[in-house]
Amino acid sequence: MKKKRCVIISGGDEEPLADVGGAFVIGCDRGCLYAERQGVVPDLCVGDFDSYGGPLPDGVPVLRLPVEKDDTDTMIAMRYAVRQGFDSVDIRCAFGGRLDHTLANLETMVFGAEAGLFVRASGNGEYAAAFGPSAGETAFPRRDGFSLSVFAGSGEARGVTIRGTKYELEDGTLSPSFPLGASNEWAADEARISVKSGVLLVITSRK
Repeated sequence: MKKKRCVIISGGDEEPLADVGGAFVIGCDRGCLYAERQGVVPDLCVGDFDSYGGPLPDGVPVLRLPVEKDDTDTMIAMRYAVRQGFDSVDIRCAFGGRLDHTLANLETMVFGAEAGLFVRASGNGEYAAAFGPSAGETAFPRRDGFSLSVFAGSGEARGVTIRGTKYELEDGTLSPSFPLGASNEWAADEARISVKSGVLLVITSRK
């Protein structure tokens, strides 16, 4: 039976990977080093390996990419996950380090959500999720010491409903050019968020 959850280990700040068991794991460039350090054997290694030149695990397929390419290594891994029909993707070690790489990973999340996947990402103490209408109403448990921000991930997001927060929204519209949903707070044990069209990018950050 095909594994429905895919974990992509990206090249941002390293974080614990103890919970990736049972998923199809893709190591991206430096992410292969993080996996090796923590005893995780990827199912696939992807990259141009410009940031990691060490040994790769024996017996693991490698998709070696040219340095000059349009997609980032993480985006190549996301495209693979979409083609394989996974239901959800977790991008680990996604944040920290270079701002351009962080933004690229956020846009990669939106690409996956546009393809119908539920995408999560974490790294450097930050957490994010990207999803579209097919996710239905999604619950985000209260995280004390964190803010909760909701952005339009790709064009306008319409029919946005946010409940269980200090600032609620009912059937509203979010635009990428106006960060209306930034820095909200929980008012209940969980926030419940849904969208009727478009993609939402939900970010929880330490205050």
